[in-house]
Formats: sequence, C-alpha cells, structure tokens
Amino acid sequence: RDIFPAMSQIPESQIPDPFREQRRAAGVLGLPSGNEVIPMILRHADVRRAAKDWQTFSSDAPFRVPIPSEESLRSVRQLPIEVDPPDQTDYRKLVEPFFLRAKQPAFVARVEDVTDRLLTECLTSDSIEVVEGFALPLQSKALAILLDVPESEADLFISWGVHVFHGRHGAHQGAALERYLNEQFDRVAADPGDDFYGLLTKASFRGRPLSREEMLGFANLMFAGGRDTVIHSVACAIGYLAEHPEAFEFLRADPDRIVHASEEFFRAYMPLTHIGRVCPVDTDVNGMQVKAGDRAALCWASANLDEDVFPAAEEVRLDRKPNPHVSFGFGAHLCLGAAHARTVMRVLLGLLCRRVSRIELISKSDRVEHTPAYDRQLGYDSLVVRMHPLGSKA
Repeated sequence: RDIFPAMSQIPESQIPDPFREQRRAAGVLGLPSGNEVIPMILRHADVRRAAKDWQTFSSDAPFRVPIPSEESLRSVRQLPIEVDPPDQTDYRKLVEPFFLRAKQPAFVARVEDVTDRLLTECLTSDSIEVVEGFALPLQSKALAILLDVPESEADLFISWGVHVFHGRHGAHQGAALERYLNEQFDRVAADPGDDFYGLLTKASFRGRPLSREEMLGFANLMFAGGRDTVIHSVACAIGYLAEHPEAFEFLRADPDRIVHASEEFFRAYMPLTHIGRVCPVDTDVNGMQVKAGDRAALCWASANLDEDVFPAAEEVRLDRKPNPHVSFGFGAHLCLGAAHARTVMRVLLGLLCRRVSRIELISKSDRVEHTPAYDRQLGYDSLVVRMHPLGSKA
C-alpha cells in the first residue's frame, strides 16, 4: 500500500502569477518595448490558437521573434524558428531525427553517466551552488552529447555562463559564438562526420546544399535556445525539492511518478515568458490593435497558469494529469529540443531519488524579470544547497 498521499493532498507553496488579473479580465496585456506596445496573449486557448495561425502571427521575422529583439546579438536568422511553413517544415525535417536521438537508450545512458559523476561531486562537497556549479555543467555536458562532440567541448560552453548571449557581468557574446561556430563548420568542411556540424554540412535543402548562413542559423539556435532554458529548469526542480522534502519522498516512493513530475516542473517553472510574432496585416488581438509589421507575443508563462485549464494552477502538483502545458511551444514550432530537455530532467530526478536522501537549502537569490508591464520571478540567480547521500544520518 502506498503510504504517501497524492500530491494534491500535500500543502503546496504558490507559484507567483503576475498575469492572473489581466488574463481573467481581458486576456491580453500591453508590453512596452522600444517604439511598440506589444500585446501579450495570456489565455491558454488563445495562445495555442495563435501559435498555429502562422498566417496571422508570423515567425518570418529575423531577430524579432525574441523580445527584446536580437539584432545587436547575432547576425544570422535562427532556423527553423524564424521562418514560416512551408520553409519551416522543410528546414525542420533536416534536423528533427538528430534531435530525437535524445530518446534512444544509448543517449539516455550517456546523460545518466554525466549526471551521476556530477552528483558524486555534489555528495562529497559541503555545499554546491546549483545554477553555475551544477546545472550549467550538466547542460553543457549534455549539450556536447546532443551535438555528438567530445565532452571536453563542454569546458568552453561552461565558460560562457548561463546564457550564451549575455555572459557573466553582462558581456555580449554573440560574436564569440559565431566565431566558434564558423570554426566548427570550417573543421568539418573537407570531411564532415556524424556530429551536428557534419550533419548540416551534408544536408540538402530542396536539392541544394545549405549555405553557411543557414548552417549558422541552425547552430545559433542550438546554443541560444538550449542552454539557459534547461539550466533554469534543473535549478528550479532542485530548489523545489530542497524546500519540499515531502515531495522528494513522494517521488522516491514510486519512480514511475518521475515522468509526470518532470512535466509539472516544466509547466510551473516555464523559463521563457513569451515569444514574439509579427502580424503581416493590421490585426485585432483581444481588443488591442497591432499595425501591419508590428508584433504580438505568445505568453507561455501565463498560459501555463490558466486556471480554466489547470486546476489549482498556482500549485505544483507532481502527479498532475492531464498536463497540456505549452512550455515546449505549440503548433509548427514545437521545440526541437523537447526530447533532450525531458531526458535531462527525468535522468536527474531518477538519480536524485536513488542517491540523495535530502537536499538542504543553505541560501538562495531569486531571479526576477523586471519589465514595464510585469515583474516575474524566474528561478534563481544563485541557489546554494547541501546534498546528503542516501543512507546518511546527517
């Protein structure tokens, strides 16, 4: 008999929801950004509808899909996220099988080995700073596995810090990333192997080789979209288990719960608040007018807290099902890295349950996203914990 109650019966802390009132009242929130006021679409159903309607809410907008825009951070259009179907569909087909390797047992085993080694270091230390001391190395090494390059490459990835475009102390690193990527494509040009760079070098798009700019567009997104998001999710999961030991015991009691728990962590701690779309024609967005060529935003974070879809949406319920969160997007632009992120999270939770008795919170510094329209708590700038090995009486 299961001695642990369902998570819905365990008192939970509340997830801060800065969009609640506007979501209920109007379904849209104006976000000042430069010369624009960008309507942020807040309701789950509206966000999913807009994500599928690429004719009205277009991604064919180089540098302007992220908010704020990234013209100053990179020189290439990210692929396939900054094009619409049918181009987006054909670009995606070139790389999707490579990303789906993250579901294969051999891939999972390599991620498990990396995670296990990092946890061993944690368990022999008096304390560990989770964001840069654990989550950053974990995703950097897992990213090297995904790219199919030597693990030693992760040392460089770690040196860039949590976000490749916004390095330590606010440094902009977009040019450094592009130099690095050009070096990789130069390396494989004569003899492309089976790593990510070789795949792109050998790829054919509608009967022609990819241009260097197109190859850079794919690779740029790999690093820009696949680093801080996973780092954030890992840190938030560890922080939650440190503050909720009863939830940790709930997972340990039945490893089958890890799948649902992973999805709930992705829902509750959505790392990307919103993403932009450009309206090709004048468009009414829930009562806010968008001129042709201006942007609207799909607010994933608000959609994930929509109480019309998620009962007790502001509670973390590790047994939540169904869980139709939009943390990996929706529609044509569903995140290519979703399988990778899920593998990293599930492997981590499984090893924590098998190797760690409890996670002691020592200190934390919350990261807050400040904007003219809202302030959103977004994980941690710093999280210091001590991990106690299973079997220890400490």
